[in-house]
Amino acid sequence: MRLFCKSFVYKQAKKTFIFCLLFNSILIFSQQEIVEIKGKVFDNENIPIPSVSIYIEGTTIGTTTSFDGDFTIKAAINNTLVISYLGFKTKKILVTKEIKQPLNINLEPNVDSLEEVVIVSVGYGTMRKSDLTGAISSISSKDLRKGVITSTEQVLQGKVAGLSVVQGSGDPASGATLRLRGGTSLTASNNPLVVVDGIPGVDINTVQPSEILSVDVLKDASSAAIYGSRGANGVIIITTNREGRSKSMSYSSFFAVGKVNRRLDMLSANQWRAYIRDNNIQGATDFGGNTNWPEALEQTSFSQSHTLAFSSGDKKSGVRSSVTFIQNEGVIKTTNLQRLSGSLSAYQYGLNDKLKFQIGLNTSTDDWQPLDYRIFQRAYNLSPVIPIYDNNGDFTSVGGTNYENPVEILTNRTAKDKRHRLLGYFKGELDVVTGLKAVINLSYELNSHKGNLYKPTFAVLEGNTDKGFGQKTLGEYENRQLETYLTYDKEIGNHRFNVLGGYSYLENVYEGFGSLRRGFSTDLFEYNNLGAGFDYQSGDVYSYKGQSKLISFYSRANYTLSNKYMFTATVRWDGSSRFGSNNKWGLFPSASFAWKISDEEFMQSTSKWLNNLKFRIGYGITGNQDGIGEYKSLSIMGAGSASYYDAVNDLWQTAFTPTQNPNPNLKWETTEQINIGIDFSLFDRLNGTLEVYQKNTSDLLYTYSVPQPPFLVGTMLANVGDLSNRGIELTLNTNIISTDDLQISSDLVLASNKQRIEKLSNDQFETDEVFSGSLFGLPGMSNQFSQIIKEGFPVGTFWGYEALGRDANGRFILSQEKTDLGNIQPKLTLGFGMNFKYKHFDASFLTSGMFGQKVLNATGMSLWDRNRLPAQNVPDAFLESGINSDATFSSYWVEDASFFRLQTLTIGYNFNFESIGISNARLYATGENLFVITGYTGIDPEVSTSGLDSPGIDRFNFYPRPTTVSLGINLSF
Repeated sequence: MRLFCKSFVYKQAKKTFIFCLLFNSILIFSQQEIVEIKGKVFDNENIPIPSVSIYIEGTTIGTTTSFDGDFTIKAAINNTLVISYLGFKTKKILVTKEIKQPLNINLEPNVDSLEEVVIVSVGYGTMRKSDLTGAISSISSKDLRKGVITSTEQVLQGKVAGLSVVQGSGDPASGATLRLRGGTSLTASNNPLVVVDGIPGVDINTVQPSEILSVDVLKDASSAAIYGSRGANGVIIITTNREGRSKSMSYSSFFAVGKVNRRLDMLSANQWRAYIRDNNIQGATDFGGNTNWPEALEQTSFSQSHTLAFSSGDKKSGVRSSVTFIQNEGVIKTTNLQRLSGSLSAYQYGLNDKLKFQIGLNTSTDDWQPLDYRIFQRAYNLSPVIPIYDNNGDFTSVGGTNYENPVEILTNRTAKDKRHRLLGYFKGELDVVTGLKAVINLSYELNSHKGNLYKPTFAVLEGNTDKGFGQKTLGEYENRQLETYLTYDKEIGNHRFNVLGGYSYLENVYEGFGSLRRGFSTDLFEYNNLGAGFDYQSGDVYSYKGQSKLISFYSRANYTLSNKYMFTATVRWDGSSRFGSNNKWGLFPSASFAWKISDEEFMQSTSKWLNNLKFRIGYGITGNQDGIGEYKSLSIMGAGSASYYDAVNDLWQTAFTPTQNPNPNLKWETTEQINIGIDFSLFDRLNGTLEVYQKNTSDLLYTYSVPQPPFLVGTMLANVGDLSNRGIELTLNTNIISTDDLQISSDLVLASNKQRIEKLSNDQFETDEVFSGSLFGLPGMSNQFSQIIKEGFPVGTFWGYEALGRDANGRFILSQEKTDLGNIQPKLTLGFGMNFKYKHFDASFLTSGMFGQKVLNATGMSLWDRNRLPAQNVPDAFLESGINSDATFSSYWVEDASFFRLQTLTIGYNFNFESIGISNARLYATGENLFVITGYTGIDPEVSTSGLDSPGIDRFNFYPRPTTVSLGINLSF
């Protein structure tokens, strides 16, 4: 009874105390002047933050910000507002009569807590950034490159240390080349695996830049090994805007103007005439024209982009949709890309929030006009005294090889290509018991490309000679994929565990056909009635189809002790139909460890200036199966030119003969990698990461010559060679100034990689060297090669004679032996950017650079030829050079292509239109490719480095990269 009474009295006293406290707060509040305060909360990059806690200090009165960062709260004069959000430093604001409204509050990141809450995609799940043990770089949507983006990979340029994004052309229909920590293959793809919303192997352009929420790049093997035989080149994980946790609408748009800012300085018509006159050259024909042929191909480009997005949802369900239209006109006439894309996603929770379903759909359609790149060589070949049109108004035609009118080539052809992309997925998540989650992800991807081409009977080149040329092609591939896995999380005291186990099934089907016809009696039908052409040849009609399957089992275990010691181990088993019968399954393990040194007791004396110090080390094995096409391990028969007599039917039949040797030992290329990294944070201002790595790739795929007999075919694809990459990377993110009115931050990424071919031969398959970089098609360069694949050298090594100088007659003096002339691999890559914000103004710039790489200026090598005048044109500088040699490949034309480019410069202003229902309004102007600093004498030093045919060779195939100025607006409602 006593116990009951004491409990009763205590409860009543407690209630009385709370009542008195609340009553007193209300009484005091009622005696003071009350004001309604409105405002908006941003991060240090001026991005609105939802769900920020705002309350009056010492009371229970408070609110939270909306999805767009807006809030409203009533407070008394001299009250203190407390603004708090996890991962940011708490801020306090005194309420006064003079307080300026609406408040624009910028929160400064708290490095220590931010590491704990930032979530990073690691493949088949996420992890806290503080728990990472591998080399993973993360970029949020606000940090991606902005501007006139025609290919999604461009948004990563200059943003990730070790990731090289080479935009080798200004053609609006062209993409970029991605290389992460150097290439690992000679013949297979060197592009990283792209994962979109948990779906591996997706075309990166299926997702539009406006839909990207974050990008996580798995750079080392300990991180990428969870993707097994597809992870050797690293993994890029893209997370899109899938959930709309509020009702909102946004619209963004820009209009852009582009111009060619650099071209080769060729002789003008007056300079050509002066040269003929001064040198008393007889027989030179002056056609009376005054033509700048490269400029005749160019135009001022006008581009535009519009994106409209809607979202509506809460904690239970929601939907988000967006649509984007892009029209990107090229600076070469007739080139243009139009893209219409859309996305739709929805989510629904059930079973007391234990069950979650997600569906998503991304689709896009591209229309563009492919360019005949032969126009560039003709534009530099033709004499400036030849007019574009003759006296009759027709295109001027002067006979000669590679001497056709480039404007006529550009005009008198019809080329229209179309590409469709579709990605759909269904994802289900079920919390089975506490800590145990089951996930299933079903996806379907379709990519189709349709080509149409017609050259009329009056067109030069194939049109005239073939009496009309028409062609239609269609190719498509489908990916059907199932990913299902279980994850289990458990925390016991200072111990935290996460275990993953899963199964994956992928079926890829590709097929296509093509048809071409010549000899048209009318040009009326163009490519729409190929049957109207009467001239057809063997091989004019073709079709193909292929299929492959990949089945995988994978597992990962993470263990964290006291938030200071982290261990991760993964393993994946891949079984592929592409592999030979003796190597159907591959095993890809990895292990890594991290130690948060700054949390140790012996480091407490450094806590005032050293916020974070973490050491990481990881090792793993990954694979690359992209070099193994379907059925490459099997014996294949094909229809050839031979025939046999069929006595039964009294007919000559086409004979099928062996076209491929079987190789039951064919397998994936294997890459082993060790990575050592250090993460650090200093003075709450500077965050950095230093990485050192060594990659060794074995079992390189290459096609080798084999003896006949015993083999039926003279070549065979085999795993033989070894290749190594080693390098160092540095990332620095600096929060220089962070006040209410002024914020300044910077980002720097540096990387250096060294590549070397270690082995090309073994006991069965042997080759000492392979010549590549063919110069065929250039004047005087038949059967000549500019590069070599050789043990001890990197891929893309230029191999030829060294130019020792010139003799008295102006002819090059060359070395007696061929030697290494440099290579296409940059010694250093750089990306540097800064962000500024002052009150409502913001500004940013992004620069990038590559240093130490070589490029063969084959265009200059061909143009600086004494034999070109007077029939063809030459560069203006050639007349003063003293060169009197025929076009000759040597070190003179292998140039240092180092460059530093201002990629983007943006200035913006944020308006306050909340009174009319616009939560955010920003007007901005952006300039792109405003300048480039380089010693390269060609048009642009950023030349494509993909493939083995002509990497790093500038040979009349460069579409000028424009300088672009755009004006845009972002609105949120």
